[in-house]
Amino acid sequence: MNRLFRLRTILTAILLLIFVSSAIADKKTDAVDKLFSQWDKKDTPGCALAIVKDGKIIYKQGYGLANLELNVPITPQSVFYIGSVSKQFVTMCIAILDKQGKLSLDDDIRKYVPELPDYGPPITVRHLIYHTSGLRDYLTLLGIAGIDFGAYHEDDVVELIAQQKELNFAPGKEYLYSNSGYFLLAVIVERASGKSLRKFAEQNIFKPLGMKNSHFHDDYRILIKNRASGYFPAEEGRYKNFISTFDCVGSGGLFTSVEDLFLWDQNFYHHKVGGKDLIDLMHTKGKLNSGEELDYAFALGIGEYKGLKTVGHGGALGGYRSTLVRFPEQNFSVICLSNLSSFNPSKLARQVADIYLAGQFKEEAEPVTKPTENAKFIELPKKKLQEKVGAYIDPKTGAVRTLGLRGNTLILEAFGERFTLAAVSETEFQVLKAPVEMVIKFENQKKTKPMLMHIHREGEKSETYESFKLVKPTPEKLKEYTGDYYSDELQVTFRLALKKGKLHFVHKNAPESPLQPTLKDKFTERGYRINFIRD
Repeated sequence: MNRLFRLRTILTAILLLIFVSSAIADKKTDAVDKLFSQWDKKDTPGCALAIVKDGKIIYKQGYGLANLELNVPITPQSVFYIGSVSKQFVTMCIAILDKQGKLSLDDDIRKYVPELPDYGPPITVRHLIYHTSGLRDYLTLLGIAGIDFGAYHEDDVVELIAQQKELNFAPGKEYLYSNSGYFLLAVIVERASGKSLRKFAEQNIFKPLGMKNSHFHDDYRILIKNRASGYFPAEEGRYKNFISTFDCVGSGGLFTSVEDLFLWDQNFYHHKVGGKDLIDLMHTKGKLNSGEELDYAFALGIGEYKGLKTVGHGGALGGYRSTLVRFPEQNFSVICLSNLSSFNPSKLARQVADIYLAGQFKEEAEPVTKPTENAKFIELPKKKLQEKVGAYIDPKTGAVRTLGLRGNTLILEAFGERFTLAAVSETEFQVLKAPVEMVIKFENQKKTKPMLMHIHREGEKSETYESFKLVKPTPEKLKEYTGDYYSDELQVTFRLALKKGKLHFVHKNAPESPLQPTLKDKFTERGYRINFIRD
């Protein structure tokens, strides 16, 4: 009788534990659904989400539509373009080829891409992986030239990179994110293995891991089953299609699903592809020539969130945004893929982590990682805001950021866009609706010194700008800059014309845009810096 009673008691306790655990899990998933509720509609793009814990997907969901015209809902099986999250697959391909003896990380890249000029000190495969090559970014070059990305294919991009006569800096001297490096890594994979990146990754990564819905999209004409179409927000709550013939791979190019990325995520624990030695290599941080260690490994950002180690990468191109972030010590990951350009998956992934890892964090988050929705904004007197209005320059790079006032709101012009700022304190502001988390802090120095503006962007080093007075050249002075300028590196002619008292930069396939004078012979335009050299 006692044994039967004890058995019933144990069974009751087990059932109660299961019930409580289920209730807690339901509470967490309800919180997640609430977090994504603004995209859980039948008239908006959205995202696919997978939450991973201890080797299993504990929650997966689709929010919004994969195709607005056909009313196709997003599901965990929907296939998205994932932008720069693709880069870690490229580095794994390189690591596999290194292990096979078909290349060395310290090879001069001209061994595989002899079309490139001799810049003096060799650029190695390792430099490309760690963004320390000094190569100019090909997407930026195309943007400067006013050329649509889709107009250039692999041979065109190799030629464009090879036309550049100089590097941004000597190899290994600095870190500067470069899509050119990863595009060339894809070329190197093909030339070292005799197989395209698409085929090599399929045979060596996707098939072994069972990633049946993943491929490098090196031909824009290929059909993709369950594709989520990309979108841009438009006026009055509407959307515009992202349609592109862009099919260069390496810097991006991977189409995949959250379910497939779960299989990839688990490979970092079980080492099915590459073995432990290559997984360790994938986590090896880069170093500059000075010995300074980077927070960037083999296309994996190594960081922290609230005191917990994180490993991950984000991606963005056109109408797609993506992130895969792993908390390795908690065996926890969040995978979020979106088909909307204004979507911020990195911020949302951290908010999901807040829900599931509550009580495990070792410290409070830095202000840069505070969720915008939860920030306590204050209203400052207009006089306090006016003190911050003006232009700010990075003394190292010459980059200029400007702050204006619209009503009682500060507006930041930076990175080719305009952002609204919300005050957290007199000296700290949150940047609203930024593609990544951004916080701005102001620092008053002595009266004889300029005010400092520190911009903190998620995953990037803090940038410091000094206030300065913009020059205001007369129309007669601006006329000195008008004329045609030819770039043999881009093979494009740029025309500068004076219109309504402003200097306009007119070039192919791009809207006419006024130049903003900053210092003598220096201007900015749509995020670009233009310096004139007088004969």
